[in-house]
Amino acid sequence: MTNAVKTLKESKSACWIAWACLVVPMFASYFFDDMFSTISHIFKNPDMLELGWNTMDYGFYAGGYSFLCVWGGLIVCGMLLDKWGVRVTGSIFVGLMAAGAALVYVTISSPAIVATGKSLYIAYVGCMLFGLGSEIAGVAVTRSIAKWFKGKSMALAMGLQLAIARLGTAAALLLSPVLVAESATGAYPLDVTNKPAFWGLMLLLLGSIVWAVFVAMDAKFDKEQGTSDKVETAEEDKFKFSDIFKILGNKHYLLISLLCVFFYCCIISFKKFATAILIPRFGADAANFEQTASMMVSMIPFFTVVFTPLFGGLVDKIGKATTWMITGSVMVFAAHVIIAFAPGEAIFGYIGIAILGVGYSLVPAAMWPSVPKIVPEKNLGTAYSLIYWIQNMGMMAVPIIVGHILNKYSGVEAAVNAEYVFIILGIVAISVSLLLFFSSKKNPHLNLDVPNKQ
Repeated sequence: MTNAVKTLKESKSACWIAWACLVVPMFASYFFDDMFSTISHIFKNPDMLELGWNTMDYGFYAGGYSFLCVWGGLIVCGMLLDKWGVRVTGSIFVGLMAAGAALVYVTISSPAIVATGKSLYIAYVGCMLFGLGSEIAGVAVTRSIAKWFKGKSMALAMGLQLAIARLGTAAALLLSPVLVAESATGAYPLDVTNKPAFWGLMLLLLGSIVWAVFVAMDAKFDKEQGTSDKVETAEEDKFKFSDIFKILGNKHYLLISLLCVFFYCCIISFKKFATAILIPRFGADAANFEQTASMMVSMIPFFTVVFTPLFGGLVDKIGKATTWMITGSVMVFAAHVIIAFAPGEAIFGYIGIAILGVGYSLVPAAMWPSVPKIVPEKNLGTAYSLIYWIQNMGMMAVPIIVGHILNKYSGVEAAVNAEYVFIILGIVAISVSLLLFFSSKKNPHLNLDVPNKQ
């Protein structure tokens, strides 16, 4: 019987194979982005680095990730995503992600480039290219999951994608201190500090190959469904530039976008400097606390691996998305208060990081599946890109601010002053999530707080 053969959309195994192909490039992206996070303390002593960067330089480099994203790249590329489709646009930017990472690796590996004193600026360009590629690739992945799992377990699929991708962060946080081992003289040569970048680049090349498998599957998916990757619509419904302003004029969408920027800056920007904050706060009386601090930070992605799929499944089954967003924002705020002001024993560092990890799982599991409920499908690529664009404004500015603080002050004073930044961001995130909650109650037709259909 002809109906005995399942289409890709009907096949659960095919959907999850496609999902797996989408996860690998994101895993690689997270690894490369966080490769310096648990060794950020080494930049406090630039004289011992052949690379010669200080903490402010590292903050400048980290902010490069968002430069092109903020200055129009995400918006333009989001429009391309709606116009050209996931397969073409995603392939371009998965490739750009790998190319940017390659430039960073070559730059921080070359004594000749370092000797010119321009390594920071060349690496910054590489980080810009990597960042734009990573963000658009992330949009393509999110949109693809929404397409393949529409009407099914979309929140679970998105939650699992986030969880596995963050294992890339976990891998970077755990492996980087091992790869970047201090020499007997206390110095860090280039062939040591470049090792995380090398392995990140290898993962990105693997991710590019796996992405090609997804492209083939997605083309077959559309052929079977008689649909287009470009989301073909009636002429009156096709995307127009003015749709950007319509999307931004949607107050629920804008609230979700604002929550995204303030919430993610509390975590992602914190991770960039985590060991530089945790070591003076909780390791003053402990020997070799650098390794302990690295273990603390690595708890964040491991908590997300466990809890993000769990919370995603709960959002699918019971809804209450805005309530989850409030709860997660409060937990992240509380975590930073603990890290800033708790007694200096290591146990309080572990508690703060554990709470941060759970909060980091709650908000994304509820936030990302909410976007397709309030934005037309034809504009999803642009909508997700705009969110990432707003998010990257914070991601560009906050690392520079925190890097400046850590470079200006020292010891516990530096750590606490840096934490003030994240506490303020947490307060704003709570405020925005509360506004979203009350607005959802007044507009039940949006179905933000209802379960996703199974």
